[in-house]
Parts: sequence; structure tokens; C-alpha cells
Amino acid sequence: MFVRNTLCALTGADINASPATLLDTLLRPTLRLGTSTPKSDPSDDYTWEMFHKAEALKLGAYATLDAKARKLVGKVDSPKPPQGRLAYAWIMDEAQLDVFLTYCTNAVAAQQEVPRLKVVQLPPELKVGAAYGLTLRTDAPKSAISFAQSLLAPSAQAVFQRFGFGQP
Repeated sequence: MFVRNTLCALTGADINASPATLLDTLLRPTLRLGTSTPKSDPSDDYTWEMFHKAEALKLGAYATLDAKARKLVGKVDSPKPPQGRLAYAWIMDEAQLDVFLTYCTNAVAAQQEVPRLKVVQLPPELKVGAAYGLTLRTDAPKSAISFAQSLLAPSAQAVFQRFGFGQP
């Protein structure tokens, strides 16, 4: 493994949440929650996995989160952002939601487009996401070995982190 991409919460400027308070924030009855579409977008399969983890922490959390989640990205008929806009940034910028659960890389990119948005990490007990790896054959050329090593170098890891990826 050389990098991870986990779920984060992209929040509006008026949402005061931290990893420790995020689940309670998401469960507020008036909070408008956005997600991608399960089976259409891999990040949303992770979102529903996170909802199941939330259920283990708070009875009824899965049903509440599942019922309120507006699936706004990933389907053919999903709302289309204007040309040049990232869907997550546009949806949040238009105040259609209070929180959007998405990959941290999407959240970071949306915050770069709309700086007032906040990126909140999920607490360890809710964290889910993808781990990206590579495999080298035993007879791999030196250039392939060098490339693999370069992905793990602190300088490369710093670049990945700037874009919202997590460490291996």
C-alpha cells in the first residue's frame, strides 16, 4: 500500500463539527446530508459501511442516516454542476446541504474551490475508505522498483497529503 483515501465530511461554514462530534452532528434532525449514489460511486458504498459502523455506536443511527442521505452524485440523472465546477463544491456552495460525505480528496478539492467550506475527518471508529497498493514482480526492472520506492518517499507522501490522501 502506498496511499489511502478515506471518507471525510465536507461541511458548510456554519457547521461546527469535529471528529469527536461528527456523528451527533450528522444525526441532528434538521441537518441536510448529501452523499454519492451506492453502486454508482465507490465512495458511497463506503458511506453506507460508515452508517453501519454508526449503528454499532448509536442504536438507530443507520436508519436515521440512511433516511436522510440525499444521493446527489454518481447517477446519470444527478444534478450537473456548471462547466468547470466540482460537483461537491457547487452543491455545497449553493447551500443545498449542510454536510456532504465524500472521499477526503474530493473534500479537499471542494474546499480549494470554495474556501469557506470545512473538511472534517471521521473519527477512527467510523473511518472507512480505500487503500491503494501496487505489486512488484520479483524480476521487476530497477526502474519499477525505483518508482515504487519514490511513491513511499516523504516528498511523494507530502504531495498525496496535500490532495487529501492519507498515509499507508
